[in-house]
Amino acid sequence: MSTPLPLQAQSLSKSYQGHPALRDVSLSLQPGERVALLGPNGAGKSTLMQLLTGLFAPDQGSIHIMGHDMRTAAPRALSHLGVVFQQPALDLDLSVQANLRFHTDLHGMPRATADARIHEGLERLGLMEHLHKPCRTLSGGNRRKIELVRALLHRPAVLLMDEATVGLDPASRVQLLQAVQDLQREQGVATLWATHLVEEVEHADRVIVLHKGAIRHQGRVSDLLTDTGQATVQAAFLSLTRV
Repeated sequence: MSTPLPLQAQSLSKSYQGHPALRDVSLSLQPGERVALLGPNGAGKSTLMQLLTGLFAPDQGSIHIMGHDMRTAAPRALSHLGVVFQQPALDLDLSVQANLRFHTDLHGMPRATADARIHEGLERLGLMEHLHKPCRTLSGGNRRKIELVRALLHRPAVLLMDEATVGLDPASRVQLLQAVQDLQREQGVATLWATHLVEEVEHADRVIVLHKGAIRHQGRVSDLLTDTGQATVQAAFLSLTRV
């Protein structure tokens, strides 16, 4: 029996009040693969992320995470999923430790195991000194890193990053990108990184260009340049999404 893919989505469609937000979108992730989901604002990236995280059900299509069907076995599917949402999702009045322990408690993790993983994650990103500080005292970049640590505490097979660098300064954005790459290499987690920033996709294994709810390109970055006949990712992106 073959090992199931970390993520497989087939023929996803979703409409709101008769307006299509996503049209026949299919994608998959291989173990340890980093895929960039690139699209302008309004392309359908957030809708796709909402479907993949189980916040909404697709009108058509299927989603499987480690072989578990999101429609019929959502708890099992979601147990293999880690997410850093576009909107900040920390309780700013709680300490870093309390925020992270809350996540491990939700996953039923023994306290000793939880604390060991919390310490390991914070030390890896140079954040251990903030363990007992309220999250409100942290910079925007460090809050995002805490959310990344949290998303990986239960050792998911799939990590979704939904426009996670929005609002960060350039240095913090580069640091977060590097942190994800390092953690992905160490833990072998498959990552789908949604962004509208061209500079965030150039080191991805594959890139998916989404525009007006449909996939316009899916393949390696080098294929994107070849298929569009453009010299840069930005030029290729513009050629596929130009109105």
